Amino acid sequence: MNSFLRSITFPFMLLAAAGLCISLYVHLLTLMDMPMPWGGSVWFLHVGIFVVWIPAVLVSQRVVRRASQKDFWKIALSGCPPWMRTAGYVLFVYAILNFLYFMFFLEHGKTDEGSTIRGFSGHWLIFYGCAFAILYSVNARPDLLEPIKCPKGHEVEPLAQFCSSCGARITRPPD
Repeated sequence: MNSFLRSITFPFMLLAAAGLCISLYVHLLTLMDMPMPWGGSVWFLHVGIFVVWIPAVLVSQRVVRRASQKDFWKIALSGCPPWMRTAGYVLFVYAILNFLYFMFFLEHGKTDEGSTIRGFSGHWLIFYGCAFAILYSVNARPDLLEPIKCPKGHEVEPLAQFCSSCGARITRPPD
């Protein structure tokens, strides 16, 4: 299973990067109130999310196995440089604010196709960005797909310092 996951990460990471760039381009066009060069076909970005998100979820489930949910992003993005993690958190906050802005205008009946695309493109940015970051992390650190074991061979949680079965100290290679 690990070799299969490792083989699909790079092509899907490239697709996620393309989706992220196109989503950003579309989002910027809506902010500048410019027409979409591809017309209604920009809605295919909805479909693309599933194309990259399913592999990202499969890979992330393998990477964060046996870990607590509160550590999900810390572990899933451990192969990313710090600036990429920060950019992801900033993008997440921006997408929430963008959505609230969209909902405010929707509630007051002041929407058109451009503002609707703007509302959705914020979500596209998040999904493509997260898929890219997860897949990038695994490409940078393929060891994330392998189980972590204590010196006696027990599988341990990704952030564990000691084995919960035998108490042995977990040693990891330096990053």
